[in-house]
Amino acid sequence: QYVPVKGDHVIGIVTAKAGDVFKLDVGGSEPAALSYLAFEGATKRNRPNVQVGDLIYGQFLVANKDMEPEMVCIDSSGKSSGMGIIGQDGFLFKVSLGLIRKLLAPKCEIIQELSQLYPFELVLGMNGRIWVKAKTVQQTLIIVNILEACEYMTAEQRRQALAKFLGK
Repeated sequence: QYVPVKGDHVIGIVTAKAGDVFKLDVGGSEPAALSYLAFEGATKRNRPNVQVGDLIYGQFLVANKDMEPEMVCIDSSGKSSGMGIIGQDGFLFKVSLGLIRKLLAPKCEIIQELSQLYPFELVLGMNGRIWVKAKTVQQTLIIVNILEACEYMTAEQRRQALAKFLGK
């Protein structure tokens, strides 16, 4: 189970709308709160269009054992910096926190190698959730399968598997 950490970027699923706050399932023991004002350009009049079931990429502003976790979709200067609502037509899946750390490490070869296959969009959450979208459903699922398999492959096995896909 994921334990929220202040500053962690995660993918949450909107489960409820309560007044000015959205409740998000982030894979922890309790839901996280996200204010409608925690989006770039949001005001009392200009609210983000967030629906129950939407996927949100954001970061924890508050995360400790005594308080409800609170997320935002803006950085300290009020910019979205890639955070916010994630597109509807991708694929969301869960991996171990160990694999997420590996994928988020600087110089991670896995993602560089995958980008030789097809162009795709990728969102990695520290809570073990990955959202991916390629041009077609088939390409998306191939990338999902390779990412899931990476957990159990050595770098050499991974290169061999990718070489097969690339027809080398």
